Amino acid sequence: MGTDYNAAVDFVDRNVDEGRGEKVAFIDPSRTITYRQLRDAASRVGSVLTRFAVEPEDRVAMVMLDTVDFPIVFWGTIRAGIIPVLLNTRLTVDQYRFVLEDSRAKVAFVSPALLPVVEEAASGLTTLKEIIITGGGLDSRPRLDTLLANEITAEPARTCSDEVAYWLYSSGTTGPPKGVMHVHSTPMQAARLAGQDRIGICANDLVFSAAKLFFSYGLGNAILCPQSVGATSVLYPERPTPQTVFETLHAYQPTMFYAVPTLYAAILASPDCPSERNSKRLRLCFSAGEPLPAHIGEEWKRRYGLDIVNGVGSTEMGHLFLTNVPGAVEYGTSGVPVNGYDLRLVDEAGHDVADGDVGELLVRGPTAAAGYWNQRERSRQTFEGEWTCTGDKYVRRPDGVYNYCGRTDDMFKVSGIWVSPFEVETALVSHPKVLEAAVVPTEDRAGLVKPKAFVVLKDHVYDGAGRALYEELKTHVKHSIGPWKYPRWIEFVDSLPKTATGKIQRFKLRELARQDLRVNDDGPAP
Repeated sequence: MGTDYNAAVDFVDRNVDEGRGEKVAFIDPSRTITYRQLRDAASRVGSVLTRFAVEPEDRVAMVMLDTVDFPIVFWGTIRAGIIPVLLNTRLTVDQYRFVLEDSRAKVAFVSPALLPVVEEAASGLTTLKEIIITGGGLDSRPRLDTLLANEITAEPARTCSDEVAYWLYSSGTTGPPKGVMHVHSTPMQAARLAGQDRIGICANDLVFSAAKLFFSYGLGNAILCPQSVGATSVLYPERPTPQTVFETLHAYQPTMFYAVPTLYAAILASPDCPSERNSKRLRLCFSAGEPLPAHIGEEWKRRYGLDIVNGVGSTEMGHLFLTNVPGAVEYGTSGVPVNGYDLRLVDEAGHDVADGDVGELLVRGPTAAAGYWNQRERSRQTFEGEWTCTGDKYVRRPDGVYNYCGRTDDMFKVSGIWVSPFEVETALVSHPKVLEAAVVPTEDRAGLVKPKAFVVLKDHVYDGAGRALYEELKTHVKHSIGPWKYPRWIEFVDSLPKTATGKIQRFKLRELARQDLRVNDDGPAP
């Protein structure tokens, strides 16, 4: 059994006890909250939930935009020994119904804008007893602000370091989402190893994460790492656009900025983001969620004077475990393991591969999840003793630097040689006319597997996007990464299918490629 420990006490109460009670913890467009105010509000959440017959170890769902209410509910439930289940704010009715049923959440905390879709999803569910509205504005259901105002503060629940503290649902690129269970010791371990030791966050930092709180990257960026040292976070509730990101950077002047590569690319392609509108105090830009193409980092450095530090994490590992090192960024690589984590690359038989050979990445560290809820077989496939299988293919150089090759399910062979879709995509998006690209394996008339690319052009200008541009892109890829890797077919599209966290859903593109019987000859898809 783990030792007595409550993560909320360590992240909230401790900051007050150490003299940071009057320091601002979170800022959103409507309000700010100090560490003392956060402790006061969080210590009432358990009393609120008691009125709705929610007991320790029960689950409550959080379908909440990034506002000050989010850390209040997150830490308040954990403090009471109740388990918050963080849900994506961009799911469909059917997806919400699945996760609400799967988690058996007794109460859902919901932002007003998301109430209609959640109410529809919850219709007829016997396990969900109540929906509480956060952020005010509506009186159709109980409101969090009113409920908190009418409750007294309560002592934290007696919990231990090894018991489950919160869930995240993995977005996944295939299949239904999986409830990933994390224990009380995970948040501080993740914050110390990745946030403090590797990234160097300190109490004076002001953090802005465009990546949202409902998935592990955003949660670590904007709540766990800053609160571990008593720093301050700026929260932005809406979907970030290049313009709104730069408005936020200009208005609050943060020292750290976190985003995904897609957003960095969109900012670079936008006329609304001149360097003078950036934060003058910015000292770190960080990217994760998907691999960072080298040309995006290089262009960002040229335009804004800062490198983008690239990192790798996962829902299963809680936060980051492999990153470039600030001050020594090497674009095109994933960097080196975060201290405290061990990495292995193995072949299909589970044997370690030599440096320079492609292998599946396994990771071992103190933040690994306890497992998947209600999915024993998937848990056994992913969590092998101390090691967690990532499902990603990498190559390790002799100097210990890791290079990403692609998802295990996405890799394929052309002429007997492994092809990484990510490598071909990186070559394509380095062309000045290409905004995004996704590559999948497709059979030709002879039944041989070759790469097919789906390409989104900058400004969606498709004039002339036919044979001439295909030949131009084919030559570009051949010169960049090798003559056998070029896409034999290119389909120009307006957008790529993605998960709600921005990851490309290649399985949908593979299905499209299989259905497209016209893809018989080299060239652009007609």
